[in-house]
Amino acid sequence: MSAEISHHWPVPPHEGYTVEDLLTLPDLPPHTELIDGSLVFVSPQRYFHSLAVDLLVQGLRSTAPPELKVRREMTVVLDKRNGPEPDVSVVRAAAARSREQTYFQVRDVLLAVEVVSPDSEARDTDTKPHKYAGAGIPYFWRVDMAADERPVVHAFELDEEARVYVPGGTFRDRLKVSVPFGIDIDLAGIDRF
Repeated sequence: MSAEISHHWPVPPHEGYTVEDLLTLPDLPPHTELIDGSLVFVSPQRYFHSLAVDLLVQGLRSTAPPELKVRREMTVVLDKRNGPEPDVSVVRAAAARSREQTYFQVRDVLLAVEVVSPDSEARDTDTKPHKYAGAGIPYFWRVDMAADERPVVHAFELDEEARVYVPGGTFRDRLKVSVPFGIDIDLAGIDRF
């Protein structure tokens, strides 16, 4: 005897979902994102992903000035049809208006970080950086896992006129940059977690 599992998936509207739908639809799986009006469900997180996010959050928080806050896994409203959830964001402190809020407006985000996972590789390397640049987020980091299972951070800065990211450096053992503020993170320190 086999048990049938029934799922009651929401039927998308003719024009696709909006950010308002993303923020109000009941019972969506955790970390659901909205890309071009489509809901994107994520796979379970891998151990490297969790370690890399923790390492970056701790490192960023240790040097962030008081007018900035470091947040993990919060929706960023880019426009009506796009609400991605960067793994890590650096936002203006004033944007944290309530402990109940579930998103930030793109104008308040200075840095978006994506840790690449096998199921999100295309989104993290192409779709999301393109969307973030188009929306004007000044800095973007893509984090890959190297052969030695340590993080490699690819830092990008926004070319404001072209609205594309240009390379700002690739960091393997130590991430040391001066923008969006002075940051010095021992990437090899991931083994301590």
